Amino acid sequence: MSTSYRIAKLGKPDKASFVSLMCSAFAQDPIFLHIFGHSEFNEKARRHTAHFISFLFDKSAWLHEEIWGYFENGKLLGAYVIEKPTTTKIRRMSILRLVGKLITLTYRLPIRKIRQLNEYMQVTRSMAPNTAPHYLIIIGVAPEAQGKGIGKALLQHLLHDVDSCPISHGVALDTENFQNIAIYEKFGFTLIEEACIDHLPIYGMFRPKQ
Repeated sequence: MSTSYRIAKLGKPDKASFVSLMCSAFAQDPIFLHIFGHSEFNEKARRHTAHFISFLFDKSAWLHEEIWGYFENGKLLGAYVIEKPTTTKIRRMSILRLVGKLITLTYRLPIRKIRQLNEYMQVTRSMAPNTAPHYLIIIGVAPEAQGKGIGKALLQHLLHDVDSCPISHGVALDTENFQNIAIYEKFGFTLIEEACIDHLPIYGMFRPKQ
């Protein structure tokens, strides 16, 4: 990991870089393969993946979410999206914008994939504690930069924010890669529940605030 890196919150100018990064980072991810197909070899799968990640970026601006990125020499090499616990309600205008984006997404993705995404969200969120945790929606590192400590730096940044938040009880996440369980356990996460969607295993994990 370079000593000249910085971790910063992403804004609208970073959207294209974020979408490109996450499309490559999750090209072989089990849930993305299950829902969208092989984006590296199929143009339709690539477009569908990009539309979904673009939606993730847009909705973060209207909900209680933040996107943070790891930069080296101005290049985005890793990022995560975190949903924050809050005591405030979502503004009416934000809800209207979100509904508008959801409608647009239905024109860009087959209804079957929309239903799969909805089922996935319902299953994963049901595994999270009923307290007030942060929720790690997605975290990814560019394939060419993996193994250099970037994911570790992003997780440490995230956990510092969680532990500093007065209303958070910890952070929950889900993974479909069994190998990731041991990695997250090193950061204090515990496997709390397992589920399946169309025979695809999903592992829910939680780390209490420290």
